[in-house]
Amino acid sequence: MRSLLQLTLDLFDPPSPPPPPVPSVPTFEAPAQPAIPLADALIPASFVHPRANREVVLGHARVAFEFTRGKRRTIGFVVGAEGLSVRAPRWVALRDVDAAVKEKADWILRKLAETQQRHAKLEATRIEWKDGASFPFLGETVQIRLDPEHAFTGVGGVLDAGTGKDDPRFLRLALAKGAGPEQIRDAAQAWLMRQARRIFTERLDHFAPQLGVRWSKLSLSNASTRWGSATAGGAIRLHWRLVHFRMPVVDYVVAHELAHLRVMDHSPRFWETVESVVPDYGALRQQLKEQPVPKW
Repeated sequence: MRSLLQLTLDLFDPPSPPPPPVPSVPTFEAPAQPAIPLADALIPASFVHPRANREVVLGHARVAFEFTRGKRRTIGFVVGAEGLSVRAPRWVALRDVDAAVKEKADWILRKLAETQQRHAKLEATRIEWKDGASFPFLGETVQIRLDPEHAFTGVGGVLDAGTGKDDPRFLRLALAKGAGPEQIRDAAQAWLMRQARRIFTERLDHFAPQLGVRWSKLSLSNASTRWGSATAGGAIRLHWRLVHFRMPVVDYVVAHELAHLRVMDHSPRFWETVESVVPDYGALRQQLKEQPVPKW
């Protein structure tokens, strides 16, 4: 049972179901699209779980799934990052398992396609740690520049002010030009974590008086599934990678955790408390769910 002494905010909430696709209507202004080769169009989709031990064809798609048996009363289906997993009672015949998979074909294929698209979108954000690599900081693009001529004693890096709205800002790290990816990543992470602690402290101090609460301790989190948490004693944990997002999103998470110091649940009164200091929390919450976090 979930403890009332600690409330958490999910890092990877499942996104809301997408709206039904709207057929595109070609116009005379639209550029001509290259034709898809017939051979490519006829290639069936393939979804293969890395621990697949059973396979079925659903429509034009080949689905290799992980099948296990266990103490349960019904056949269960889970579509995750690795693919489809099916779990069934020990007494169910394999032909009945396959029949159940085929009966759920539409749902399975839709979820597999959605998961594949999310994975591709996430991979597109992967950071290649080298001189010139870029990542978002408070919603703006920051580009790494290795600067071995400056020691930056006690700082580790300096963020340039930037020259214009559309130009990236430069984070100058005191590393040799030949620094390896791990060195660059660790130096960038150390800088980001210092910024996170500074920014979170400022925002906690900003919102706490407005909510009439006091926080006692701030810890930086690296959890895989939570953006933040709060305890009844006023201890706040916030994921340092929140600093990839725009400041309004950071403010939403900070206010969310501080609001738990007044209301230790997610009742309507809790959301009213959040809304009192972040009126557009709904849109910011949705952005937090939908915007991919750069893959490290």
